[in-house]
Amino acid sequence: MHAYRSHNCGALRASDVGAEVRLSGWVHRKRDHGGILFIDLRDHYGLTQILCEPESPFFKDVDAVRAESCIRIDGKVVARADDAKNPNLDTGEIEVRITGFEVMSAAGDLPLPVFQEPDYPEDIRMRHRYLDLRRETMHKNIVLRSQVIRSIRDGMHAEGFTDYQTPILTASSPEGARDFLVPSRLHPGRFFALPQAPQIFKQLIMVSGFDRYFQIAPCFRDEDARADRSAGDFYQLDVEMSFVEQEEVWDTTGPVVASVFEAYAGDRRVDPYASWPRIPYAESMLKYGSDKPDLRCPLEMQVVTEHFKGSGFKIFASMAEDPEKQIRAIPAPQGGSRAFCDRMNSWAQKQGLPGMGYIMFDDGDGKGPLAKNIGPERTHAIREQLGLQAGDAAFFLAGKPDEFEKVAGAARIQVAQELHGMDKTMPDGSPIFDQDRFAFCWIVDFPMYEWDEEHKKVEFGHNPFSMPRGELATLEAATTDQEILDIKANQYDLVCNGYEMASGAIRNHKPEIMYAAFAKAGYGPEVVEKEFSGLLNAFKFGAPPHGGIAYGIDRIVMLLAGVENIREVTMFPLTQNAEDLLLGAPSEASPEQLKDVHLRVVQPIVEAKED
Repeated sequence: MHAYRSHNCGALRASDVGAEVRLSGWVHRKRDHGGILFIDLRDHYGLTQILCEPESPFFKDVDAVRAESCIRIDGKVVARADDAKNPNLDTGEIEVRITGFEVMSAAGDLPLPVFQEPDYPEDIRMRHRYLDLRRETMHKNIVLRSQVIRSIRDGMHAEGFTDYQTPILTASSPEGARDFLVPSRLHPGRFFALPQAPQIFKQLIMVSGFDRYFQIAPCFRDEDARADRSAGDFYQLDVEMSFVEQEEVWDTTGPVVASVFEAYAGDRRVDPYASWPRIPYAESMLKYGSDKPDLRCPLEMQVVTEHFKGSGFKIFASMAEDPEKQIRAIPAPQGGSRAFCDRMNSWAQKQGLPGMGYIMFDDGDGKGPLAKNIGPERTHAIREQLGLQAGDAAFFLAGKPDEFEKVAGAARIQVAQELHGMDKTMPDGSPIFDQDRFAFCWIVDFPMYEWDEEHKKVEFGHNPFSMPRGELATLEAATTDQEILDIKANQYDLVCNGYEMASGAIRNHKPEIMYAAFAKAGYGPEVVEKEFSGLLNAFKFGAPPHGGIAYGIDRIVMLLAGVENIREVTMFPLTQNAEDLLLGAPSEASPEQLKDVHLRVVQPIVEAKED
């Protein structure tokens, strides 16, 4: 017999009754039922119930063994009594009666329990991640991650893509986040950078004559962690294609990702790829208050500024006369109760707003202070524009759009979720918030540039390597700041349930356009030639039109696992404070290590606080 196991802990079935077996694993749980000891023995594959009777020579040893000790048992497979069968367990029709027992590695007092998985502070979970990963939910999440990546690889190969690896040590690049720098031992005072993304390399792969490239690529960014973003590193499905337009990038990679969601969505519905809408950036911001709209919520904001011009509601009336300001309404079907409106108003105050105006609609025109101030005619016009009925409500936010859109977008979701919790529906009976759905959309026509208020200048809005719509002619025609800010990039994002799932673009592959695009952001040709000489020079030797996209692996798995924190689907993540508590990183370097790379540590100066 094998030294450790004849079967794994998820393999035995009723057909194995009578067999002599050997199993190895961890003590998941131990129970004493009337003097008979039971152990749920766990390994990677499942659980098997082990029983030890009082007359067994191993009874005392089994009685003394602690949870999470690693043990080996020999035994005979027996059938469970009908009333003891467990239909929720693959091995639930059998149990193993011990004939041999060995503790291969005893467990001490556990810093966190594995059985039943109670909530525990993050620092304890991360410091003892090897125990945390034994928990059933975490174990399933990590296995799911592996399955998702395998499915993606299979799908990409089936579409004719080839997997290529790009360097980890590279040059610093302005990708929008801070680089992780690596000092060079052989070149004193000079540094490598860990790649924020394989952006330049994958474009060079296209210039090199390869066509359909993909990679499950590690990316490194020195930025603050948040629930949907790892601190330090993350993985993405990185893709680039030659001789394509944006629709070909979507139609090739989108179905691969859609099929992965369909395979692992469980009981949740996945919008079929052909139905994914294309929403221009400006429209998305207007209707949803976000460039990452959650389409599980069908509510759409509308501009209602004209209805408040000259009205008796002076705050909104004055804003309505300001061309830089807007008033938007969020419809709330079946939300026309004072209790609900007051609750939403209180929510708005917690977001830092003075409140959120509202109108409740009944069989007449409307109720509430706002309706009283603007009068029945204007109230009725708002109701007609929003298509609202008796029993509905509308909420209002106003100001400069870029200052209130984010809160308005959050309010849209809050309204929908609150009403969904009250069993309210849309007029056609469909859900106000469909939480059992994966809702996708493409966001297109991103601004190529944005206004940097701090430095009072035009700056790139996103990826500087994107092709502007209209190419060189558009850049040359834009002479004022506003005209430059109106330029759209041939760039696109894929969004799912309010999360950015992917980002990509058709690339700029012409040197003259590269010079012109950077010039609009105030960068002269010398900057382009210094910072991007490798890519720029490559473009001078016959670069093909090309484009690509990158899908966030961590976020895909996070959504499929049904969790809200990306650390729940990452095997060994950094903490919220970007620390590895398990191995103690970041750590101090020894004087010898610093000497090797020609560095000296200068501690930051901490200013003394005044009494």
